[in-house]
Amino acid sequence: MSETSDSLSFKRLKWQCRRGMLELDVLLEPFLDEVYLTLEEEDKARFHELIKREDQEMFPWFMQKEVPEDPDLARIVNIIVTRVQPQS
Repeated sequence: MSETSDSLSFKRLKWQCRRGMLELDVLLEPFLDEVYLTLEEEDKARFHELIKREDQEMFPWFMQKEVPEDPDLARIVNIIVTRVQPQS
């Protein structure tokens, strides 16, 4: 069964994307709404792993100050940053 924006799992994921830091909210929520459902299953799994992390751990990744040691997390962070951040 494929995930849709109306599915319970998607709604649960949306709730988990609401973080304590605005900087993360403005990246994660639009990504979920605009891109997540188009991802390959492996990248969806990476996203699920990513949002289990603490805000303080994710923040430097999205500010591009650090790169996650885990290559799977590094991949999904890169996908989010390149798809959501405006091009300068």
